Amino acid sequence: MTTDKMLSEKRGAIGVMTFNNVARHNAVSLEMWDAAEEILSDFMADDAIRVIVLTGAGGKAFVSGADISKFESERAAEEAVTYYNQRTKAVYEGITHLSKPTIAMINGYCIGGGLALSLCCDIRICSPKSRFGLPAARLGLGYPFLRVKQLIDTIGPGAAKDIAFSARRIDADDAHRVGLVQQIVDEENLESHVMDYAGSIAQNAPLTLKALKFAAIQTMKDPADRALDELQAMVDGCFASEDYVEGRTAFMEKRPADFKGR
Repeated sequence: MTTDKMLSEKRGAIGVMTFNNVARHNAVSLEMWDAAEEILSDFMADDAIRVIVLTGAGGKAFVSGADISKFESERAAEEAVTYYNQRTKAVYEGITHLSKPTIAMINGYCIGGGLALSLCCDIRICSPKSRFGLPAARLGLGYPFLRVKQLIDTIGPGAAKDIAFSARRIDADDAHRVGLVQQIVDEENLESHVMDYAGSIAQNAPLTLKALKFAAIQTMKDPADRALDELQAMVDGCFASEDYVEGRTAFMEKRPADFKGR
């Protein structure tokens, strides 16, 4: 990793990736996207990590979008824009298709690229002070198809167009109302709640979680592109696994299951 603006931590079965550009409300530069990809690859290669949490440092922002101070060096020339978009797309798509559950822990601004990043996560949990927005229309930026589709898939076309066309910010209550976030938790309890919640997910059967995540991803694809045979093989694998035996046994013995992911 080449920057101290991205932090990686492993807390038992939970991998935590933190955007650490506090002076700019965790605005993201190209080097940060590169480092994020490296961190996520490490989490995916570690079988002990079962859930991944993304968050922002400083208590004021999750991610406030792209680092505008870097636009002249990273997004001015046409070739530079193309490269930047390719890199960010790789990270967004990589997070969306991770086989492990992902949670966005949001405390403060979640704007532009930060909103897009949060939508790549499976679950979003925020504090009451969090604010969400898509300022592309105020900046003259183009917004990629996949990011628009992800927003519409999450909150529906009406709410998505309201946020996108107006470029306004919405508060945590509005975000929860339209389904942008799943939970709102008091700021002082946010981190402990998310860690406990992630820990409860991590205790579940890894093969089942992987199959559920894969199934969810297939629903976002065109029917002709869905890998349903592969999904069925994963479902069959769950029933043939040692974890299925352990789950049944633990249920009958009225004890927590000890899943091994095999």
